[in-house]
Amino acid sequence: MKKKSNGRGADVSRREDMLCAAASLMRRKGYAATTIRDIAGAVGMGSGSPFCHFRSKEEILAAIALQGMERALARAELLRGRRMQARRRLHALLRLHAELLHGRDGDFAAVMLREWRALAPANRCRLAEMMERYEAIWRECLEKLGAAERHLSADAALAARLLLGSLNWSLHWFHKDRTLDPSRLADSAAALFHLAPAPAGLQRKTG
Repeated sequence: MKKKSNGRGADVSRREDMLCAAASLMRRKGYAATTIRDIAGAVGMGSGSPFCHFRSKEEILAAIALQGMERALARAELLRGRRMQARRRLHALLRLHAELLHGRDGDFAAVMLREWRALAPANRCRLAEMMERYEAIWRECLEKLGAAERHLSADAALAARLLLGSLNWSLHWFHKDRTLDPSRLADSAAALFHLAPAPAGLQRKTG
């Protein structure tokens, strides 16, 4: 006998479809230029249907930003809980961040980083708190790297922001092609700290 579909499950799936469509549109067009009608049309809904799931466009933006950051923080905390050397943990964090920016959920990260100023104050505070926890995982790793391996001479907090900032800036220039993907981007960043050899084909030619 065929099971009846779960109405709640369908609603959750529909909501997720809307968020993915909205993230894609906001990344491409910007938050201000993206309309509720655009979002509804992208998922084959009537222009008023999104209001069954969200009260406003800002609430859609907040869901994109907060959900994206929650996923990033959860994955970083998993890495934090694993037993590994500080250099391996930093390499793993670099790969995680590159994947968050340019992988399957890259639209969520891009919209969060570009449009956070459009969030309501309460949502900005929630996002800032999660971003601080995420950055703290990087600081902790860099502090251990400096203490255990004398591999870092800069202040760990400054180093974390420099690393995250440089990776975040790649949203402006990174395009997947045959020579560069998120993991190779992270490996190239790791090579700057001698955490890994530069990916083949990306080493600087000399002589």
